[in-house]
Amino acid sequence: MLPLIGVGVVVLGFALRVNGLLVVVAAAITTGLLGGLDLVQVVSAFGKAFNENRYVSVTFLVLPAIGALERAGLQERARDLIQALRAMTVFRILALYLLMRETAAAIGLTSLGGQAQMIRPLIAPMAEAAAEIRLGVLTADKREKVRAQAAAAENVGWFFGEDVFVAIGSILLIRAFLQLNGINVEPLELSLWAIPTAIGAFAIHAARIYLFEQKLGRVSDPHPLAADAARDPRSSRGQALPLSGEGD
Repeated sequence: MLPLIGVGVVVLGFALRVNGLLVVVAAAITTGLLGGLDLVQVVSAFGKAFNENRYVSVTFLVLPAIGALERAGLQERARDLIQALRAMTVFRILALYLLMRETAAAIGLTSLGGQAQMIRPLIAPMAEAAAEIRLGVLTADKREKVRAQAAAAENVGWFFGEDVFVAIGSILLIRAFLQLNGINVEPLELSLWAIPTAIGAFAIHAARIYLFEQKLGRVSDPHPLAADAARDPRSSRGQALPLSGEGD
């Protein structure tokens, strides 16, 4: 029963609002020592667990890189690119990304995309710029709706595309659930049946994106500086653009 004291350490640490990482490490050391391991064996167990699950730590390397790119103007460059390609529309950008995301997930490349890695720094700003080309300055509500559609394209493409790949956790989970209920289905059969579902999901969501673009409507530009303010990165940080004649 002594190793269960580690659970008490976790409860006490979170109740006192101590740093979560320190609480977990302290609980693990407590449980290991009370379970008969010496300190070297406990540290070795930490190292083994980290080595076997080191792919989890990749996230802590990707997110700072994305943040540095955004600070260097990644979103602004994405907007400039779409403004130069005036043939691009919200529907074309999001439908193309939906197709790419679903196809990549279907062949096992589930990490090729993501809300933090692709949508926020690239796809959403591109969709916003495409909407501004056709509609002028977007209201805050319409801008948020464009961003929501970009996020939805990521979720739909990933969710319905990954089930086509046979060696994915969701396929194994479905197979295990069916086996518990006396239904024996091979993973390959589940993957094949997921193909028409993925195609249907793409068609339905692409239609939703098209209808969304049609409903955006046209927004009038109340002032020539308004368009520049909407696209200038300083405006998002509360810095007003100078009016003509100021600072001369």
